[in-house]
Amino acid sequence: MIEATARLPQPLVEGPSTADAHPAEPSAASPAAPSGASLAANPAMDREFIARHQIIERYLSGSLPVKGATDFERFCREQPDLLDEIGLPERVNAGLRLLEAAGKPEPWQQQAKPFWEKPQSLLGLCAAVLLLTIALVIVGGASADKTRTIAKLQSLVAEQPLEPASTTQTIHVLPARSGNSNVAAATIGGGRSAQLADLRIDMARSPYRAFRVTIDRVGEGRVAILHNVMKDSNGDLHLAFNTSALGPGTYQFAIDGLTWRGEPEPDSWLTIAVQH
Repeated sequence: MIEATARLPQPLVEGPSTADAHPAEPSAASPAAPSGASLAANPAMDREFIARHQIIERYLSGSLPVKGATDFERFCREQPDLLDEIGLPERVNAGLRLLEAAGKPEPWQQQAKPFWEKPQSLLGLCAAVLLLTIALVIVGGASADKTRTIAKLQSLVAEQPLEPASTTQTIHVLPARSGNSNVAAATIGGGRSAQLADLRIDMARSPYRAFRVTIDRVGEGRVAILHNVMKDSNGDLHLAFNTSALGPGTYQFAIDGLTWRGEPEPDSWLTIAVQH
């Protein structure tokens, strides 16, 4: 009995245990306590929690986690008086005054678009394209008209048509005996329609009866040579021609007298002008 009694466990004396006296320090392997970002295991959002964790400052600075920002926004939606208590309108106004003083645009203003993205630039471009199209149409029409005119003139030159003479113009001229003159003794043509020019050259003072008449266009070349032209009883060389047969310009007539052997000898000269 004595031996059994000695082996019984002694009653424990109440007192602070070693664990209570010395709290166990967290080991390196144990996970660290959640930071303020976890907001103390996600407690309910209230005014005391907002003040203790500086929710407002962290929200305004953008350092608040997404979950905390969402909870804070929901709380403000349910408790709008909090915004007046923290003076948020005054802070916003102060921030806007700073932006205005610094020349910065308000956050809600859109950035200025490049000039090529503005509606005015698009309208101006459309107007320029429209004006350019109209100008091209006008220039194209004028070019087509010029092309038709050139083709018509080329056809007239190739065909060289004669217009019917509607009137007769009688012209009396006295040729020069000393040589050619650059001054026209007469001008024929110039009417709206072709005329039959009846040219009468006074050769009464010439001893010859028959003549050779050579016609040259000044600056271009020879037009015609008329052989054995006889003067009439009045002493005139009688030449008649359609004014449309001769182009506008100056013409010189060289009149040679023919001897009884038919040999030409210089006798007179005449210059006339033709107009259309």
